Amino acid sequence: MSNYIFRLLAVILCFAQSFLVHAQQVKPFKAGDKVAFVGNSITDGGHYHSYIWLYYMTRMPYTRVDFINAGIGGDVARQIDERLQEDVFDKHPTVVTLTFGMNDTGYQWLTGAKADSNYKIKVAASYNSFLEIQKHLKAHPGVRNIMIGSSPYDGTAKIKPGIIFNKNEAMQRIVSFQKDAAKANAWEFVDFSKPMITINEQQQLHDSTFSMQSFDRIHPTVDGHMVMAYLFLKAQGFANKKVAAVNINLEKNAAVKSENCVITNLVSTKNEVSYTYKANALPYPIDTIVQNIGKQGRSQADGLKLVPFQQEFNQEILQVQNLPGNNYAVKIDGKLIGTWPASQLQKGVNLAEVKTTPQYQQALAVMHLNEERWAIERRLREYWWLHYSILKPHGLLHNDGEATIDSVQRYAQKDFFVGAVLNTYYKARFKTVRNAWQKEMDLLTNQIYLINRPVARKVEILAANTNQHVLTQK
Repeated sequence: MSNYIFRLLAVILCFAQSFLVHAQQVKPFKAGDKVAFVGNSITDGGHYHSYIWLYYMTRMPYTRVDFINAGIGGDVARQIDERLQEDVFDKHPTVVTLTFGMNDTGYQWLTGAKADSNYKIKVAASYNSFLEIQKHLKAHPGVRNIMIGSSPYDGTAKIKPGIIFNKNEAMQRIVSFQKDAAKANAWEFVDFSKPMITINEQQQLHDSTFSMQSFDRIHPTVDGHMVMAYLFLKAQGFANKKVAAVNINLEKNAAVKSENCVITNLVSTKNEVSYTYKANALPYPIDTIVQNIGKQGRSQADGLKLVPFQQEFNQEILQVQNLPGNNYAVKIDGKLIGTWPASQLQKGVNLAEVKTTPQYQQALAVMHLNEERWAIERRLREYWWLHYSILKPHGLLHNDGEATIDSVQRYAQKDFFVGAVLNTYYKARFKTVRNAWQKEMDLLTNQIYLINRPVARKVEILAANTNQHVLTQK
């Protein structure tokens, strides 16, 4: 057997094992929860928590939860510990998720024994800092804790830079002590690392330049963040829970199945079926807008190529048994949303993949409001990144005086990252501006939980004209 085939079979087997449905590892969030996602830049500038929240917004519209981005770019465990009280616990979360490890292992050019020795020192330092974090977490016994094994460093993609840090083994040691600590403290644990490594390796068998960690091999692209959201939601036990499912049997003139929805006013004739459909959830909307990181342009939708999210998490099934004839048009609230063969309707059509349905359009509005909320939150996090990462080491935390502004301006001339957030800092240094941004975020979230509630919709299934376009689904 060739090495390529052997590697392919090994990766496929590992991939399949990674995505088997396991018992619930993490309890779902409950109404009233305020969840703080604590981490480094992967959390700070990332989307995974926003994508998880979008699932709750659309799938559990009557269960209000709130998420807080508590990531700071560049942080190691020690820095997380130093800001834990002010940046996290002072906001009164009921749940804290915690991830670190990418920065803790460093970015060293050393190789061989010297590299191994240096990584051992760094992992030990990270562990000692984590012991301090652990004390602070235990000091808040009413707060539920979830450890997250960090998304990986991609050391296998054939992309520039060609010089690669051999970090993942050291990062796995950190994931290991995080998992052990979670078990010892009866906390919950989710691992992003191994499943994402497996996906990268599987994709690289066909495209050696593929990476979910973008050009820097560190920060996941938006499809990578969608994969992370998938892994988290799967750990919460949501796989195979449908948006809704309807099965109408015309011989019985009845809805023989109505999962997570209510069917009323069912009327059927020889060539027509109509009924009122009230689901308890909305389909999960997928953003198709490409976001560029370096030379890589990816969208949230690209994540659907990497994990079976649609199959496991986004099924809104319409089935109609015993339809005579060939093709049938489906209308919702008077709008034609598609035409399918009777045989396809008998097997089932996934309406969650039809973006023109009124319920999908309703979900899209929720998605766009959530993205707007995320963008405002990012501005606030940029302000706090400047304070915790740049000003705090110089004794200037919470100091936005004129002298500090002058210093930041000078610093920005030699530090690209400071320069990138300088305009945000000019605005956010005013507490009234930060308060206004927070109020805008609260307003957007309140609006989301007003418009995300499903409404009753009239569904009509009509014998179609032969010249109408017929849709089929695999």
